[in-house]
Amino acid sequence: MEERGNISIHTENIFPIIKKFLYSDHEIFLRELVSNAVDATQKIKRLSSIGEYKGDLGELKVTVAVDKDARTITISDNGIGMTAEEIKKYINQIAFSGATEFVERYKETGGEKDQIIGQFGLGFYSAFMVAERVEIVTKSHKDGSEPAHWTCDGSTEFAIAPAHKETRGTNVILNVAQDSEEFLEPMRIRTILDKYCKFLPVPVEFEGEIINNPNPIWTKQPADLTDEDYKAFYKELYPMSEAPLFWIHLNVDYPFNLTGILYFPKLKNDFEIQRNKIQLYSRQVFITDEVKDVVPEFLMLLHGIIDSPDIPLNVSRSFLQADSSVKKINTYITKKVADKLNEIFKKDRTAFETNWDDISVFVKYGMLSDDKFYEKAKDFVLLQSTEGKYYTIEEYKAQVAANQQDKNEQLVLLYTSDADKQHAYVEAAQNRSYDVLKLDTVIDSHFIGMLEQKLEKTTLKRVDSETVDKLIERDEAKESVLNDTEKEDLKGVYEQAIDNKNMMVEVAPLSPDDAPVVITLPEFMRRMKDMSRAGGGGMMFMGDMPDTYNVTVNANHPLNQRVLKAEERTKLARQAFDLALLSQNMLSGAALTNFVKRSFDIMTKE
Repeated sequence: MEERGNISIHTENIFPIIKKFLYSDHEIFLRELVSNAVDATQKIKRLSSIGEYKGDLGELKVTVAVDKDARTITISDNGIGMTAEEIKKYINQIAFSGATEFVERYKETGGEKDQIIGQFGLGFYSAFMVAERVEIVTKSHKDGSEPAHWTCDGSTEFAIAPAHKETRGTNVILNVAQDSEEFLEPMRIRTILDKYCKFLPVPVEFEGEIINNPNPIWTKQPADLTDEDYKAFYKELYPMSEAPLFWIHLNVDYPFNLTGILYFPKLKNDFEIQRNKIQLYSRQVFITDEVKDVVPEFLMLLHGIIDSPDIPLNVSRSFLQADSSVKKINTYITKKVADKLNEIFKKDRTAFETNWDDISVFVKYGMLSDDKFYEKAKDFVLLQSTEGKYYTIEEYKAQVAANQQDKNEQLVLLYTSDADKQHAYVEAAQNRSYDVLKLDTVIDSHFIGMLEQKLEKTTLKRVDSETVDKLIERDEAKESVLNDTEKEDLKGVYEQAIDNKNMMVEVAPLSPDDAPVVITLPEFMRRMKDMSRAGGGGMMFMGDMPDTYNVTVNANHPLNQRVLKAEERTKLARQAFDLALLSQNMLSGAALTNFVKRSFDIMTKE
């Protein structure tokens, strides 16, 4: 006998609101219904394992079927099933109470769906986003129970009647609405299943084929897996990517539940990284690949899977930002990554150095953004010299301590951000037996500032920021072959030859072996401009200011002694200055053309 009734709610037109605002993407209905079927299947398996169900389990699986002619989508399972009374309880009462709360909150927020999505257990009712009528045909696992047929057309009315069903389990039948016909296309359904149900823990069948991997490797113990297992799974996730450098297997059950595998990918030199490669799951059901609040920002370039039942399926941005479990997971992942890197560093330093170019961005970014990570990483972050050797911070400080302390007992670490362009400066430093670091990645300008803040009595200078004698200042007076009057005269000649207010000329007694003219960009000014370009506080105006260079004229170089005596000394001074520009790749356009003409003229006269 058919029973009819009304779902007891305090608002009308609930389903149009659910349909419009429950999820941002209607395709998620399939994830919800298949997940429910999986839960029912796992429950019967559990009851059997503890002896509360004595019957034959049979082949446990979930089946999805599309009948385009009948305009139906059917999700079937052979799980625990329901009695008519259980339908009333779980479908009409419990699930709908969540729906009612959803609508009330929807009214309170003025329809701002981003504030309310994901806060209510409305999985089953997501069916009404695509269906004009939903049916449930179910038979309970309990002995002597009668099958039942529930029907609802999206209003508050429902009907329950006896049904014909021989086997245990539930069929959910969606009679697809006119505006959702896309979901009657098998390829559309297969795409959704592949996205959300790829690793569900129960086999899912579609068109006669099991389309999921119920036992992904993150659910297994690391001791039972080989390197090839991890690489094969990476290939399954990212078929077009190169093999990963290494990976971290996450497995924790207190104070929260978390499993997963994070892979360190090979980074391209152009740093065009595709983000959102970490997938977030809850009990093997895909949630999202936007894991910003779950994974620390500096690890967003990693790939892999994170699975935590402590994160609900209907997850919202505000939930992720505020939830305490998510914050603990974030902290745990940071620690786990640091421990893994430290382990690799200690176990096989040669391999660690080989992979350093690929992992340095992760490590440096982590040190900049997380003090706890810095404390761990400072022992394995590597500094590379222009000679190609790698050092830890403490190793490098010990390496240069004897020769690179200034008169104030500050340790001066020299670096180049472009070894080719700054080659002359690197060579000049090396001729003084100074060591020079390569700090030439996109993150190194920030990394340099952090090192200066963290390391006591240590400063970093780019090799082209001063003349080589001033890079590391000592109490050493240099003799000049020119007297003060000659120096002033020489300075005037160069100022006239250069005629540029952004070039600050000085005459200094350098070594006769140094260049006749050295152009440098002061470290302080360059850093201020870098900060202003990055939006550094209060210095936005500096980003538009032209660079102001120091032009140091070497009083002890024979060429400058000749400039003072030459007939066309302004011309000769300009030639020396242009040569300095040329060595810095700073000579172009009309200035380069004039330099070439002048060179021929001087050579002809000689």
